[in-house]
Order: sequence, then structure tokens, then C-alpha cells
Amino acid sequence: MTATIARRLLAAIPVLFGLSVIVFLMIALIPGDPATAILGSYATPENVARLNASLGLDKSLPQQYLAWISGVLSGDFGRSYALNRPVIDIVTERFSATLLLAGASLVLATVFGLLAGIVSAVRQFGFADKAITLAVLIGISVPSFWLGLLLILFFAVKIKLFPASGMVAIYGGGGPLDILHHLVLPAITLALVATGVIARLTRTAMLEVLRQDYIRTARAKGLSERRVIYRHAFMAALVSVIPVIGIQAGFVLGGAVYVETVFQWPGIGAMLVNAISQRDILLVQGGVLVVAASYVLFNLLADICQTLLDPRLK
Repeated sequence: MTATIARRLLAAIPVLFGLSVIVFLMIALIPGDPATAILGSYATPENVARLNASLGLDKSLPQQYLAWISGVLSGDFGRSYALNRPVIDIVTERFSATLLLAGASLVLATVFGLLAGIVSAVRQFGFADKAITLAVLIGISVPSFWLGLLLILFFAVKIKLFPASGMVAIYGGGGPLDILHHLVLPAITLALVATGVIARLTRTAMLEVLRQDYIRTARAKGLSERRVIYRHAFMAALVSVIPVIGIQAGFVLGGAVYVETVFQWPGIGAMLVNAISQRDILLVQGGVLVVAASYVLFNLLADICQTLLDPRLK
């Protein structure tokens, strides 16, 4: 198992290197001059040239990349142009809020997706299967930002059950219950599509396992149907579903960008939107790189969990 984990970690190194190159080039090649955006009305040609030289933006792209990646490897992501703060401090603060939102969404998607997939497979072609399939198709088809607006309109504006935006109350907030109260709507919005994907693939995996000979043997031995479903069939199907959960972890991280914008959640997604509009290159590069690296890490953890659950992979 140690050798397997070591191989996975080594395989992640070139992936992270490729991600760093892509992130750097995508942001560096965005039209517009950061120095002009920073200086605003003081953007004379002399001031722009002076600021570009001080920021190293007058160098070639390979030189800029080497300087940037050297700092990243040493833990220095640079300094935000707009906020005049270290990028790593800003990203760390914002990423904790995004992890809270993405983690809650992934837990909801995993629990309800697995349960829906199991019920749908066990009741194949029945009313429950058809109802779950319809709900899953609607959930996958509805854009998350539109669903978020509908939830705000109904639960925050009409019946005033949950707050419409923010992470804590403006006055007297900040406790765990207050954060949980603000978390409900954005977490549901972000979890909807992932729940549908997990449910569909769980159903497929369960149907395949339920047709296996050892399931017939377990039933022939007189084991209860509940034990056959959850102890034998589900554990075998879970091996195929875990990689999908890892992929959906990356999806909820990426989807947090527009969900955080809709709900004004103070996470890394809202930070990236503001940083892009201000042409804060180093902040955008640092934020995107952290999100991309987290996606690679989640998939690595999913592979390790799959190996632990499936003796054949060992």
C-alpha cells in the first residue's frame, strides 16, 4: 500500500507542473495591462513602464514563469497588486470558506446520491425508480446559479427561513449555528448536480453487482435482503462509485465560483471574480493553482480509498 501511495504521489508531480504552466499562461495572456489597471488615472507611459519593471512584467514569459514558480515552490505566491497583501494569506483565508461550502455540498451529494442510487436499483422500474430518475434528470439539467436564485426568492425573500447572502450575520453573528444557517442554501445549490451524477452511477453499479452469482448465493443461504443489499452489493458497488465522488469533489470546488457569487459567500470563487476584474494576476494565479492542486489531491485520495476497499487493486 505504501508503494501504491508513493507511485500516485510521483504521478501527481508532472500533473501539477503542467497545471502550473497552463494556469500561468492562461492568466498572463489575458488582454490588458495590469499596470494600467493598477495605476488608474495615473497611468502615464512613464508610470506604466516603471511599474511593469518593478513587478517584473517587462520580462519574457519564460522568465516571468521561472520567477513565479520559484516563489511558489518556496511558499511565496507573490503580493496582490490590488490588496497589497501576500497572495498566500488571502488565498488561505478565502479557501477555508470555500472548503467549508464544498465539503458540505460534497457530503450532501454523497449521502443523498448513494441512497437514491441504491433505492433506484433495488426498486428497478418501480415508482421509486422512475421518480428518482426524473428528479435526477431535472437536477442535472437545471443551472446551479438559476436554482440558487430560485432558492433565494422562495426561502429568503418569501418565507424568510434562511438568509439570502453572506457567511455570517452582519450584527451579532459568527457562531457555528449562524454559519450553518447561512450555509444551507448555497450548499444545496452546489450539491444538486453532483447528487444526480452520483445517484445515476450508483444505480448502474448496483444493478451490475446485483446480477452477480455471489449475490444469488448470498440470497440462497438465507441472508436477509437488507444484509445482501448493504453488506454485499453496496460495498462492491462502492468501489466503482468512489472515483466518481473524487471527480465530483473537483466539480463542487469549480462550481463554487458562481455559487459564491450568487450568495456572496466570501470564498475563493468570489475572490477570483474580483481579482480577474482588477487584473490582479498574481492573486488569480495563486487562487487557481490552489484549486487545481486540491482537485488533484481529491482524486489521489479517491484512488487510495478505492485501493483500500478493493483487494483486487492491491
